[in-house]
Amino acid sequence: MSVPAAFDPLDALPDHEDWLRTSLLARLGNRDEVEEVMQEVAVAAANQSAKEEPVDRVGPWLYRVAMRQMMLFRRKAGRRRKLINNVVEAKQPTEEDTRGRSPLEFLISTERQEEVRRAMRKMTERDRQLLLLKYVEGLSYGQIATRVGVTASAVQSRLHRARALLRKELLSMEA
Repeated sequence: MSVPAAFDPLDALPDHEDWLRTSLLARLGNRDEVEEVMQEVAVAAANQSAKEEPVDRVGPWLYRVAMRQMMLFRRKAGRRRKLINNVVEAKQPTEEDTRGRSPLEFLISTERQEEVRRAMRKMTERDRQLLLLKYVEGLSYGQIATRVGVTASAVQSRLHRARALLRKELLSMEA
């Protein structure tokens, strides 16, 4: 009886990449999300290769890793979405918030808040996250950069782009 050859997962990844991407795309439906998950699969394959423990059945092993990483990605995205929705669905204004404003001013401000919420729901999760970190949590560019793992200049340009998209969406709602 012959023993099946063992493979290094990192070396075998390019041979299995196409069908893994297809499997992930069928489940996630978004190519950007597939890219993120495939990066995590590559990291897992590299970690396994570093252990110098070859994998006997590399195809099934890569598939299990890809499915596990997809589930972790979905869980993380769900937590982020829940956090954003909690912030977006902020509490209703109290009587203290409405003092000194006429009923018309109060109504206009409430409608404007709802328009902003609707516009933000249409934005990508990354853009919403940056805007919320900056304007709800009041973090600096450096603090945001540390939190999301990019440079402060990247945060600055992404925030500029996110504000422009929000402005464009709000203007399209007014039309």
